[in-house]
Amino acid sequence: MTYPIYQVDAFTSDIFKGNPAAVMPLGSWLPDETLQALAAENNLAETAFFVPEANPEGANFQIRWFTPRVEVPLCGHATLASAWVIFNKLGWPENTVRFHSKSGPLAVHKRSGDWLELDFPSLSIEERQAPAIVTEALDHAPASVFHVPADTNDMIVLENEAAVKAAQPDLRILKQLGNMGLIITAPGDEVDFVSRYFAPGSGIDEDPVTGSIHSALVPYWAEKLGKTKLEARQLSERGGVLRCELKGDRVAIAGQAAFYMEGAVYLE
Repeated sequence: MTYPIYQVDAFTSDIFKGNPAAVMPLGSWLPDETLQALAAENNLAETAFFVPEANPEGANFQIRWFTPRVEVPLCGHATLASAWVIFNKLGWPENTVRFHSKSGPLAVHKRSGDWLELDFPSLSIEERQAPAIVTEALDHAPASVFHVPADTNDMIVLENEAAVKAAQPDLRILKQLGNMGLIITAPGDEVDFVSRYFAPGSGIDEDPVTGSIHSALVPYWAEKLGKTKLEARQLSERGGVLRCELKGDRVAIAGQAAFYMEGAVYLE
C-alpha cells in the first residue's frame, strides 16, 4: 500500500523557516503503533494524520498528531500544515475546514494574504511552585510557573525578550519531565510577546514554532497587556510570526505556510 505524504513549513512564508510538519491524509486509521512508527521515521516535531469524518459537530476530518515519541493532544503548526494540504493539494472547495480532535473541535479559515487562521480553544493556566526539575534546568528560573493542565505544559514568564533569547535550559534535565513541555515567554521588543518552547521528553529539544502553546499564551498576555489582538514571535533559530486574537473561550492563531515537498510512503 502507498500513502501520500507532504511536508509544509508552518508560520512562515519562506521554506527553511517556521516549523516543518509532515502531513499524511489517510482513508481510514492505521494501527496506532504504525502511526507512531511513521512519526518516528519522519523525525519532525509532529506528523499529522487525518481521515474523512462527518459528525454532528460538523467536522470534515478527524485529526491526530504524533511527535517521534508520543501522541499529543493538540498541535497548531501541523494543523495549519494539514489545512494547507487540504486547501491546496486535495482541492477543498470551501474557505474553512473543520477538524475533530482529542482537544475538541478545531477549524482553519482562509484569510487574505495567504494567511490561515486556526480556531483553537483558550486554555486556562494555574500558578504553582516551579518544579525542582525546572529550577535546576534553567538558571534564574522564577519561583513559580503557570501550569497548562489541558496541554501538559508549564509556562515561565521572564522579564524581557533578551532573557528569553539568552535562556539555555539543560535539556538533559528537562527530559526528566517526560511528556511535559516548558514554555518560556516575555514581553516583546517589536511584537506584543515572544516565546520559546522545549519538550525533550517528547522528542522535541526546541520546537521552532508552536501554535498550540498560544492557546495559553494569548489569554495570559491579553489580560496582562489589556488587548485582545496580539502579534507574537517565537524566537527559535528558524523563527516564526503569529497573529493572534482572544475571542472569548476561543483563540484565533494565524500564520502563513510554505510548501516544501510531497511523496509517497510504501507500507507492506
